[in-house]
This record gives sequence, structure tokens and C-alpha cells, in this order.
Amino acid sequence: MFDLSFSELALAAVVALLVLGPERLPAAARTAGALLRRIRSSWQGVRTEIERELAAEDIKRSIKETVQGVDIREEVRATAEEFRDAVSTEPEKPAADEQR
Repeated sequence: MFDLSFSELALAAVVALLVLGPERLPAAARTAGALLRRIRSSWQGVRTEIERELAAEDIKRSIKETVQGVDIREEVRATAEEFRDAVSTEPEKPAADEQR
């Protein structure tokens, strides 16, 4: 994220020590660390929520494509027509049964 070398970090620490003094520096460092953790946690929460929403959208899109690809209504109509045709035609009696 930031490209800081060791010498730049050491210089920042020396300046902070001179400005804040040895009494207030540890408290300032704890406060800065707590703020940094809070920012990272918030960012991670936002990132997780965005990833979750993108995954949900991907699933919705996949389901929609699947539903569009499979038109079950045509299959049901064809099966219903076959069933009607089978029911409407009377089965023929075998010729052997008629002679008895």
C-alpha cells in the first residue's frame, strides 16, 4: 500500500518521540493502533459484504439462465397431450376374447 523503508519509519518514530515526548508516546501509539485496527475491521466488513452481494447476484444470474434454458412448460404440454391421446382412444379388445 505505502512504500516505506526502515529509515523512513525510524525518522517518523524519532519525530514522534520529539513532538510527543516519552510520557505520551506509548498512549499515542496505542490509540493509533486501535484506530488502525478499527479501520481495517470496517474495511474487511465492507469487503465481505460486497463479495457476498456479488456471489448472490452470480447465483441469481445462474438460476435465471437455467430457468430460461429449460422450458418445462413445453414438456408438460407435450406430456399432457400424449396423456389425453392415450385416454381418449379406447383400447381395442383382443380378437380371442370376443370369440369366447
